[in-house]
Amino acid sequence: MLLMPKESDQLMELAQIENLLKEHLTDATEIHVQGENAHFGVIVVSDTLASLSRVKQQQAVYAPLGELFSSNIIHALTIKVFSTEQWKKERLLNMAG
Repeated sequence: MLLMPKESDQLMELAQIENLLKEHLTDATEIHVQGENAHFGVIVVSDTLASLSRVKQQQAVYAPLGELFSSNIIHALTIKVFSTEQWKKERLLNMAG
């Protein structure tokens, strides 16, 4: 029972990150967030974002999350950006492997 508040906090953090990204990356067709203990991974499926340089992609994803970094809710963030076509291939590869 003592773990429930922590699990609840983690779910809230995941939802908060996902909601912030959805608000700011409006052309993204999919956003997936996973992680715990201030270490998170984000997958963004966006043709617009995928056409940008890696640095610009990271800036676009980091920008809405600045406050979460400042408050140490996020300590580390792994970002993967896919175009719609790349994401289809990625999912097929993961299903086969």
